Amino acid sequence: MTDRNRLIYLPLGGAGEIGMNCYVYGYGPAGKERLIVVDLGVAFPDMDGQPGVDVIIPDIAWLEERRDRIDAIFITHAHEDHVGAVGHLWGRLKAPVYCRRFTAIHAIRKLEEAGHDAGQVRVTLPWPEAVTVGPFTVQFAPVSHSIPEASALVIDTPGGRVVHSGDFKIDRDPVVGEAFDETLWRQIAQDGVTAFICDSTNVFTRHPGRSESQLPEPIGELIAGAKGMVVATTFASNIARLKTLADAGVANGRSICLMGRAMKRMVTAGVEAGVLTNFPKTLSPEDALDVPRENLMLIVTGSQGERRAASAALGRGSYLGHELKEGDMFLFSSKTIPGNEVGVARIKNALAEKGVDVIDDSHGFYHVSGHANRPDLEAMHDILRPRILIPNHGEYRHLREHAQLALSKGMTGIIAANGTMVELSGNAPGIVDYVDVSKTYLDGTAFVGALDGVIRDRMKLALNGLVAVALIVDEDDVLLEDSWVQLRGLPEVTNGGADLAEMIEDDLAEAIPRIDARTVMDDDKLEEAVRRIVRNLCLTEIGKKPEVAVLISRLMAA
Repeated sequence: MTDRNRLIYLPLGGAGEIGMNCYVYGYGPAGKERLIVVDLGVAFPDMDGQPGVDVIIPDIAWLEERRDRIDAIFITHAHEDHVGAVGHLWGRLKAPVYCRRFTAIHAIRKLEEAGHDAGQVRVTLPWPEAVTVGPFTVQFAPVSHSIPEASALVIDTPGGRVVHSGDFKIDRDPVVGEAFDETLWRQIAQDGVTAFICDSTNVFTRHPGRSESQLPEPIGELIAGAKGMVVATTFASNIARLKTLADAGVANGRSICLMGRAMKRMVTAGVEAGVLTNFPKTLSPEDALDVPRENLMLIVTGSQGERRAASAALGRGSYLGHELKEGDMFLFSSKTIPGNEVGVARIKNALAEKGVDVIDDSHGFYHVSGHANRPDLEAMHDILRPRILIPNHGEYRHLREHAQLALSKGMTGIIAANGTMVELSGNAPGIVDYVDVSKTYLDGTAFVGALDGVIRDRMKLALNGLVAVALIVDEDDVLLEDSWVQLRGLPEVTNGGADLAEMIEDDLAEAIPRIDARTVMDDDKLEEAVRRIVRNLCLTEIGKKPEVAVLISRLMAA
């Protein structure tokens, strides 16, 4: 260990994956650095890999052990994958939270819901306003994204200037929110940028990014041609798109109804923060029932196939009294996030079965991404001219491609996936350490480690079914009474027509008397013997090896 000060970067989430963003910057002697945290986000589970899990949050064990060295938490914007874990994790970090006003509205709500002190959220103004904590001076530089008041962070330290892009795109007319300001970014670059930690989501998309301001015309033309009721879905947080959709509906003689708590919450927050103005008047779902179908437009949640959202409910049948019929139109003004394809396709198929015209971006120009495409990434590289580029916010293939792009432009490109500590200062920046990181699952109200085995066991139950066996053991003469068997998630009848539970009971009744006394007197050995008998029988009769739970009750000698 040395007393030489160093500047470090450590991703704990969001590097090598999409979502669950959590990054750490440190400055000071090795092992004694003062720390700041950038973003505390969540990821969302899929039923195949994390059945029953509500959200996935970063593993902050490394941070928690160094809590006394954390000077602040900075949140770049209000998307759930950047702010969603604030309520869950703040109590383990207990550092002030800095963010801009729109983001603060959501961060405050999350702290309050978790029972924490909402006064820990400090509202900051954009560049050139600065927050100084420990050896860090941090400024929020406005960027365009699919949510208002998204900001990159300009982090100044004695070891150099770091720019953390957050999620961004180059949009000079974003409808809602701040436009890309090239003059500001050239000003940021003037003093030299040591490292640029940069969004990599769209590094493979080679055409220039498109502006939100280009959407009103094609969306308006689409709605103008609709005959029945129009329903549109998009990300609830994209209030610029909500305004574009609502304005287009009103311009074509339709009343607007917002459906979904998240959507209403975002619009309310936008108005409260002063970033959303002149949003059209909306009707409640109840009042909308009185509007003729051809004069009504619903804007609903569930663009990513969420089972409990309004889109899925409308696909299954009805939602709050509204039902789609043949000849109606449903617009997906959104991009399907990788991993959500099955859920989205399920809704589209259900709507198509009803005779609804399902429209998405493959039918025309009805969505623009909130992330910078490759030409826009290159434009930012050219403006900032950083010495080091570290890709983040992407799967590993995105990080690798972005790092190679940096190398081709004469920068030092470093791939740093979750748990990779990079020193940014000195003459030879590079990887200096690795930290063990995993994931934490919020399962109901309990936190479960990804490696704890809970979800793995749940998946085994889902795949294999369960046989519960209850045994009574008489301790006096070492005899076992008849067993009782119950099945869950398994066929009750074998291929030969026999009752499976009764067959297992009969097999146990025949096999147990042959078990030696030493095994009978040892619960673990007895459980294993019963488990082996049951699984072998089930494999023979139904071709499955189920999970087996054995409950042993012992009758004590008088």
